[in-house]
Amino acid sequence: MSHLTSLRLSQFRSHVRAVLEPTPGRIAIYGPNGAGKTNILEAISLLSPGRGLRRAAPAELARAPKRLGWRVRAAVDGHEIETGAEGEQPRTVRIDDKAAPQVALGRILRVLWLIPSMDRLWLDGAAERRRFLDRIALSLEPTHGETVLTYEKAMRERNRLLRDQVRDPSWYAALEAQMATSGETLAATRQRTLDALAEAQEGAATTFPVADLALTDPDGAPFALDDFATRLAEGRPRDLAAGRTLAGPHRADLDARYGAKDIPARLCSTGEQKALLISLILANARAVMQRIGTPPILLLDEVAAHLDPDRRQALYGEIDALGCQAWMTGTDRELFAFRDAPGVILHVTEQDGVSNLEEIRSVK
Repeated sequence: MSHLTSLRLSQFRSHVRAVLEPTPGRIAIYGPNGAGKTNILEAISLLSPGRGLRRAAPAELARAPKRLGWRVRAAVDGHEIETGAEGEQPRTVRIDDKAAPQVALGRILRVLWLIPSMDRLWLDGAAERRRFLDRIALSLEPTHGETVLTYEKAMRERNRLLRDQVRDPSWYAALEAQMATSGETLAATRQRTLDALAEAQEGAATTFPVADLALTDPDGAPFALDDFATRLAEGRPRDLAAGRTLAGPHRADLDARYGAKDIPARLCSTGEQKALLISLILANARAVMQRIGTPPILLLDEVAAHLDPDRRQALYGEIDALGCQAWMTGTDRELFAFRDAPGVILHVTEQDGVSNLEEIRSVK
């Protein structure tokens, strides 16, 4: 089972120094707002490719006011992973004391998260839902991130030509060919991801609702990417008028419906929307387990507070069934009154802008 066996933070946000030797299973972190609970989860999220659960720039992660630099170091499955940044420098990654690209992190560890800002997923714009789907896709196919970057880079170059009103077709040919190749791969990976989530939800014994998912165009029609290179070429006049590319996977949306009630997620109650999100994160974890045989690490920020006691215990039971190492935060210790399986509880306090950690119960 993939799980962190050690975690060390240095000059990371409110943590001057933190050293943890976590066990498998549930790890609950409680304390007042602003104490530094989410900072621990954010540090762990940076052990996967991307900008972490807050999408912060590297310089923003260092302790204020000096912001000289920060480090996160962890041990997992016999590997030592270190990531960090100095001053305004880009974030670096080292695996077993050797420099590595971020994509290499996805081959060692899969990290999934659910944070309060995601509660508006079904009400926000399509860009947030695409980012949500792409994170799931990345957890299943680590090369997906490179495909997205390739597509977006080519699209930015094409958009620059469009804004400059360049009309010579020869300037567009190579960029559109690259967009077509990477765009078709991107769209195919997203569809495989939706298929994997549907399979992971099918027949699962869970108290959380099933979400029916589909990719759609901006007008709500089913998303299609047939002969994308031709569509790009034929769409240049329209794109020139708009100054940007108006068709492609960067315009797709993730449509979700509450399966049992057959209503759009955006029309569900706040509680139902939260339950759908939890259901999808759990389905993502099951899909990862089915794909690679090892469960991911789960980061669940302030999730338990929004669940009634029975559903809260049901969530803990599903975590146990998956065999995940799950890091959960909350302001109230009673949220983590585990009825059955072992767990670890950490208390976080803050004084003068510095977070302090205390392990108050460890049951093994």
